[in-house]
Amino acid sequence: METNICPVDVICMCSAGGEIRPLRFRMEDENHQLLRVDIDEVISMRPIQYVGIEAQLFLCRAVVAEKQWLFELKYTIRSHSWCFYRRVC
Repeated sequence: METNICPVDVICMCSAGGEIRPLRFRMEDENHQLLRVDIDEVISMRPIQYVGIEAQLFLCRAVVAEKQWLFELKYTIRSHSWCFYRRVC
């Protein structure tokens, strides 16, 4: 399990009911190159609260560089910001 919390740019879809779903994100890799990741599936979403900060944690699946990734993206509600929370496998 790899933890690598970093801010990312995300394109997401919002429903009329206020539900949010990430579709694609962009992050810097270890060579400082921009990496675009198209999310194949959002497996689950769970609300989290830490020290009074509300957020949503999305467990997602995508193919990156011909490898299957399972990872979590975190959306912080108050600041409207996204971060790559961790790579599960």
